[in-house]
Amino acid sequence: MMNAEARDIVARLQQAGHAAYFAGGCVRDHLLGGQAKDIDIATSARPESVQQLFPRVTDLTGKSFGVLRILVGDQSYEVATFRQDGPYKDGRRPESVRFVTAEEDARRRDFTINGLFYDPVAERLIDYVGGEADLRAKIIRAIGNPADRFAEDHLRLLRAIRFATRLMFTIEPKTWEAIRAAAPLIRSVSAERIRDELNKTFTASKPEIGLDLLDQSGLLREILPDIAALHGVEQPPQFHPEGDVYEHERLMLSKIEQPNLELALAVLFHDVGKKPTAKVDANGRIRFNEHESVGADMTERIMTGLRYDNKTIQAVRDAVQHHMQFKDVPQMRASTLKKMMSRPTFLLELELHRIDCASSHGDLRHYDFLKHQIETMGPEQINPPPLITGHDLLAMGLRPGKEVGKILEAVQTAQLEGVVQSRAEALDLARNLAGRGTDTGPLPPPPNNPPGK
Repeated sequence: MMNAEARDIVARLQQAGHAAYFAGGCVRDHLLGGQAKDIDIATSARPESVQQLFPRVTDLTGKSFGVLRILVGDQSYEVATFRQDGPYKDGRRPESVRFVTAEEDARRRDFTINGLFYDPVAERLIDYVGGEADLRAKIIRAIGNPADRFAEDHLRLLRAIRFATRLMFTIEPKTWEAIRAAAPLIRSVSAERIRDELNKTFTASKPEIGLDLLDQSGLLREILPDIAALHGVEQPPQFHPEGDVYEHERLMLSKIEQPNLELALAVLFHDVGKKPTAKVDANGRIRFNEHESVGADMTERIMTGLRYDNKTIQAVRDAVQHHMQFKDVPQMRASTLKKMMSRPTFLLELELHRIDCASSHGDLRHYDFLKHQIETMGPEQINPPPLITGHDLLAMGLRPGKEVGKILEAVQTAQLEGVVQSRAEALDLARNLAGRGTDTGPLPPPPNNPPGK
């Protein structure tokens, strides 16, 4: 934890007669043996004194709250005056602050493991709240009265879940009961802040822990009610011996091998459409017809509400929309298979398929088949450059419009099937199709077997 630049800032503050320590998460991560991304500094120095000591200070909008940023080279370090918060009126931030002692500052923080200070000059830990003991015991405990801490900042409800998930700690009983009692308050928090906490929770090494905690605390039904509603949605036992849809998704989260946000979200939402599409047919079999399309629309609605960026929304939506196509892989024509494999989200979809199968019937033959195709077919074979373009069709006398697109698609399909293998053959096929109008008709058989057949 011996960041020389940050240590020098602390040393300079101390030499000027102020108390100064590393604070919060960086101390926690250091004691847990990890590497802190950011080092925050807490001090008795008032903002005006900090400005006098350091020539490069920015973020003056935080000055009234005692928070400044000191620039050292291309790095910046947050320096905050020890403070106690005034009344919270919006469940987010205090209306005012007053400057206090280090101990009082520690006691206004959220959890004991985040209320630690470390003096990098004297190389000693300062613990006013029992955070070191809770770190050793692997406990998440609110400082002081848990209900007060959550009433001050409602986002702390999700922060507790996030820390418990990422650190694999247990939430102390009184803190847990306060979370459950205050769960409805999370609705007052902005979508962006909720999204960011969910991202950190679901990209932990064991995201299923986070899902369970969100569910058992009551937070899941407040922020992701469509996922909470998957409890009790029964599935055909011959395909899903693991249980209902919620249990299936929980099991899938546990099988993610590398933390990945898009994959975690695709797992979370891939069967969200099963609840509204569940039916029992005349033979007594449970059906979820078109649940992937319904789920894709629901996924877009939920993610848009949580203010995800368009790129992430589209990738996750596509994975949800396409996840049922994998059952048809052995019967696909070569062109259909290659188009599937050339999708930008194919590798995401393939991993979703693997986890889906591993968490239900366990049949990975389609996954193994596709992995073999990836290994045996290079990019030029899966997604070759087009033999002709729209300019070629316009040069033939076609007018811009839907017919041009249909002919180009038909020629591409023939190319992927191996029916045409040169530019001349592609042009001949295009002329033939143009002469027949938009009725492209069936393609002749390819000269060789399609890949994998």
